[in-house]
Amino acid sequence: MLKFLKGVVGSAAGGIKDLPYSIGDPYAASWGSWTHCQGTSKEDNSPVSIFSFTASGAQDGRLAPARNGVKRLRTVRHPNVLSFLHSTEVEGMEGKITIYVVTEPVMPLAEKIKDMGLIDTQRDEYFAWGLHQVSKAVSFLNNDCKLVHGNVCLSAVVVTPALDWKLHAFDVLAEFDGANPEASGPMLQYEWLVGSQYKSLEFAKADWALIRKSPQYALDAWGLGCLIYELFSNTNLAKTEDLRNTAPIPKNLLPDYQRLLSSQPSRRLNPSKLIENSDFFQNKLVETIQFMEVLNLKDSVEKDSFFRKLSTLVEQLPRQIVLKKILPMVASALEFGSAAAPALTPFLKMGAWLSQDELTSKVVPTIVKLFASTDRAIRASLLQNIDQYGNAFPSQLLDEQVFPHLATGFSDTSALLRELTLKSMLILAPKLSQRTITGSLLKHLSKLQVDEEPAIRTNTTILLGNIAGLLNDSTRKRVLINAFTVRALRDGFAPARGAGIMALTATSQYYDVVEIATRVLPSLVNLTIDADSDVRTKAFEATETFLQLVRKHHNKQLEDGVSPSDNASILPVATSGLLGWAVSSLKTKAPDLPSQTSGTLSTVSSEPIAATAAAAPSVEHHQPARQPSTSLSEDFFDSVADDQRADDERDGWDDMEDSAAATATPSLSRIQAAQQRPIASAPLPSHANTNGPEQITTGATVARQASKTQVSDDEDPWAEIAAPPPSTKPRAVVSTQSRVRQGQHVSLGAMGLGGAGRGRGRSSAAPMKLGAQRVTKPPP
Repeated sequence: MLKFLKGVVGSAAGGIKDLPYSIGDPYAASWGSWTHCQGTSKEDNSPVSIFSFTASGAQDGRLAPARNGVKRLRTVRHPNVLSFLHSTEVEGMEGKITIYVVTEPVMPLAEKIKDMGLIDTQRDEYFAWGLHQVSKAVSFLNNDCKLVHGNVCLSAVVVTPALDWKLHAFDVLAEFDGANPEASGPMLQYEWLVGSQYKSLEFAKADWALIRKSPQYALDAWGLGCLIYELFSNTNLAKTEDLRNTAPIPKNLLPDYQRLLSSQPSRRLNPSKLIENSDFFQNKLVETIQFMEVLNLKDSVEKDSFFRKLSTLVEQLPRQIVLKKILPMVASALEFGSAAAPALTPFLKMGAWLSQDELTSKVVPTIVKLFASTDRAIRASLLQNIDQYGNAFPSQLLDEQVFPHLATGFSDTSALLRELTLKSMLILAPKLSQRTITGSLLKHLSKLQVDEEPAIRTNTTILLGNIAGLLNDSTRKRVLINAFTVRALRDGFAPARGAGIMALTATSQYYDVVEIATRVLPSLVNLTIDADSDVRTKAFEATETFLQLVRKHHNKQLEDGVSPSDNASILPVATSGLLGWAVSSLKTKAPDLPSQTSGTLSTVSSEPIAATAAAAPSVEHHQPARQPSTSLSEDFFDSVADDQRADDERDGWDDMEDSAAATATPSLSRIQAAQQRPIASAPLPSHANTNGPEQITTGATVARQASKTQVSDDEDPWAEIAAPPPSTKPRAVVSTQSRVRQGQHVSLGAMGLGGAGRGRGRSSAAPMKLGAQRVTKPPP
């Protein structure tokens, strides 16, 4: 017995091993003698359906009809007919023959209806769509191909994953022999396979002469009536007399149902007329899908009108059909360009109903392709709805395929697209790699911080404050204070200065006590006399916050008995969350305001999220001496300060005097720092400019000249911030312009500068030696 079982299993395995598909679990029911199983492709693991039929031998009468069904399925091609993929015939033990037919993945209609659980109107709408598809398939066979299916019923219909209905079970299928009405033999060779409950009166009597004289659709029209009864009665037809029970049939379908089941074959309703004239098919679901199927034939006005209504319409349709049928159709239309930007709204709305995994697999691939579109309306719609799908992007996909296309929006000529691209980073930045943030994103943000639109400059500052936690320590040290104090706090737009104060406060945990005392507080104190009252209020609050931090640090050092210079780190201040966007929209353009105006624009709303948020002035401050920097970033941002000063003068800020320039006498700390440097014996150079007033090369100019050899003029000025080259050149600690005003000759060596530089309106200077130099006054 054991040997026999091994032989059976071995024989079956040997026959199926040539089938490039794996057979899975069977479904509960199938048509005729066929077994319907789930399956997968061995090549790519894609799902399929596998129908199998086993004959006892070559003499089995069912074998010929099964082979006929395979042949017909292979040759008949129609969107509503089951798609054939592969077939094979295997001879097994004791002469048994098994036929395997592989098709697209489907499941029996009866099981699918039970799984969906639709009721009332939604059930009728879905049945209307399914019957519409089956009727088209039957009409194609009868009217176009002159074929007769012979057994249209519930078990002859299967459903795809997209919830489309497909006709199959072609074992009885044959040509309509209407040209030979005198023939007495059966027109359907395998008519004995059809159950008696599905046979019309003439079919049951085998009146082939009458059948041949009748229309070619007469038999299948009766079958459609049987299918309608089984659908709405939710049971299989047991006997022909049950068809007289019309209680389950919808009233708007009843007249057509009765005509399909007419006792006279010549009076039965043609399936094509059923599709065209029945009121039952006039519903929102059928009309929506039909419109999508012929979308390419519609003009732009019809498309726009349809998609604007679709967002509301999908809420009224069966949710399962919307997600499995309509959503893929809209996605395909967007990918291939037959749908315009209005289609994105219902597309993303439907996508929001999916689970996170389904959203990633069904919606994200389409969005990735759309980001490469040059249609600004599509790009704007994608960015406006970024919160609906942004978190579904896999990090690698976002980094490699989406961000390169999305980044073009940073430099778009449309201010609205620049703003939307900027705001999208609040959601997408956490998924970007550190290399993309540092090497690309910061460069774009650097340009946006000097954008011509004040709203964009303001929101760029806020974004920097919100993504500060994503930067590494070295990048934060080089970027944050420079971006907030050098640019944001000196902006001519009051909300931009307020945003700079909020950003400083929200990122206070990233600054040590030296940076707070020497860079943050001087900038904030300047803004306590700002022309805008809101900026002043925020400046006072932020100043108090940072002073408390310095005071706590001082007290802690006293308690620990440690010198303040030994440990400059401080405890971070608690913040209440992300900064909110300060400027809501660019639809109403907000022009730059000069510092003399008080108040803010009515179109600008400030939304501080940090509990201790505050804002800062556009007045330059005097910074104390520091040790020579080993990075070009600090010197670089001094050059940015020079550029910003010139921009401020054009914006009406030239009437404010630089507090550092007004101080002529160097502080004690500067003198001590200069005394610690070696004294050079080089002669004092002269700095003459024949084209204008005498000017002196500064550390910012040197840094700018150094960076010029690495970065072209049109590249982002934050290239050095992203990857600063090493440098041992010290920077200036004394305002040279103030000394020139007092008639003093200043040695570059005394300021710790060396090498030539280039600046705006400045002459180049010969290389200087480091060290303190003698400062001489010209004779009176």
